[in-house]
Order: sequence, then structure tokens, then C-alpha cells
Amino acid sequence: MRVVWQLLAIVAVWMVGGQCVAAVDGNPWLTLLLGLLTVALAVPAYRWVVGRTERRPVTELAREGAWPATGRGTLIGLALFGAVVLNLAFVGDYHVNGIGSVSGAIGLIGFMAAAATTEELLFRGILFRIIEERTGTWISLMATGALFGLMHLLNPNASLWGAIAIAVEAGGMLAAAYAATRSLWLPIGVHFGWNFAASGIFSTEVSGNDTPQGLLDSVTSGSKLLTGGDFGPEGSVYAVLFGVLLTAVFMWVAHRRGRVVPRRSRRVVEAGTTTRVPR
Repeated sequence: MRVVWQLLAIVAVWMVGGQCVAAVDGNPWLTLLLGLLTVALAVPAYRWVVGRTERRPVTELAREGAWPATGRGTLIGLALFGAVVLNLAFVGDYHVNGIGSVSGAIGLIGFMAAAATTEELLFRGILFRIIEERTGTWISLMATGALFGLMHLLNPNASLWGAIAIAVEAGGMLAAAYAATRSLWLPIGVHFGWNFAASGIFSTEVSGNDTPQGLLDSVTSGSKLLTGGDFGPEGSVYAVLFGVLLTAVFMWVAHRRGRVVPRRSRRVVEAGTTTRVPR
């Protein structure tokens, strides 16, 4: 029953926060405020429900080191999406016409912070972690990555390829970031940095969501294979390539640190007992 209670708690915050942010669409200052308020409610809600249902310290959301880890993740996300845009600009598929909306970028800070935090708590904090206990890291990574991609089919300009791209480049990468650190702060930061770079800085479409304009007045045009079309650059082969590369790096780190959990049957054969999942 623990997974049910955990999902109910975080989905409730996710839905209420999302509805409140949507209700003030067009007001960047209220969007910023309500987005950050959603984060401020989601984190303690996760700590409370996981602590109560699993009767353990919630080390994956430890306060110590939270800001540095989130900051590192944000820089990684910004750099990763920046690399995608740089490649698009190099082939002439991304153009900047000038400054777009500074206030729009400010509002997107709150919007993307709320989305990144609630989605990471749900998909990596609950689903990936609990499935990993039963199936091992690799199967959980693939299963939750696929589920994360499928969720994006609900977006207005969704496409099957876009969902597959999200599953590979984001679902896998963010799960690997958690596996490498056993902390949710890094994947929260990566998720936020990626989304904010896409929307708040470069003003590109994010996951086919009809994203409002951010800091730059930009135009993306060209081959859908490179630009992602109406889904946005997350559907670009550049994004998939860079996401896979970073996933490989995170999984290499996880392996070096002894944090890759094998399948349960393999744990029993190798150790004669079930190995405790790393925290």
C-alpha cells in the first residue's frame, strides 16, 4: 500500500499546483509565486508520506547538500539543452531575432520549477525507486522511462516520436542521475535546467505544450528530424544523442560507486540473499 499512499500524496500536490498555475496563465509574477509554492509543498509532502509509509530517514531528499546538488543539476540541464540549440543554430535551423519577453522568462522559472520537482518526485522518487527494488536498476530505468515518455502523449502537439525521444533522452537520463547519486536533487536540477533553457531562455517549444515566449525572440525551422517539429527540440536527434551520452555517463558513475542494483533473482544467486537497495 505504500506506493498508493505515496502516489496519492504527490499526484494531489501536482494536480492542485498545476491547476493553480494554469489559472493565472498570462500573469508571470503569479506564475512564479504559485510555481515556487508548489515546490515548497511538494518536497515536504514527499518527505512526510515516504517517512511515514517506509519508516526510514528520507535520505534521497536530505537537506544537507540540497542547494549545491540542485545547482549542479541545473547547470548540466542548461548546458545540455544549450548544446542542442547550438547544433541547430550551426545548421541554420535556429535563429534569434532579438529579445523576447523578460517577464515571460520570469514566469517560466516558477512553471518549470513546479513541473520538474513534482515529476521527479513522482517518477524517480516513487516509481523508479520502488520498481528498482523488485526488478533492478536497468529494468526500472527502461520501464519508468517508457512511462515518462507515454505521459507526454497527452500534450497538445504530442507525437509518437516525441514520446519515444522523451523516454530515451529524459526518462532514462534522469533515472540514471538518481541512480548515480541516490539523491533527487540532481535530477530535479537537470530537469529544471533543461526545461527552463528550452522555454525561458531559448523560447522553443517544450514537449509540444504550446509554451509561451521566453527571453529570446527566436524561430526554429527546418527538418523535423533535427528540430523536432511542433513537439520542439526535445524531439530532435541531437537531444536524443546528448541524452543517451549523459545517461551512459551517469550509469558509469553509478556502476563505479556500486549503486547499480541487479535483478532480484540475480541477487539471490550471487549473494544468497536480497541485497539492500542503495540509499
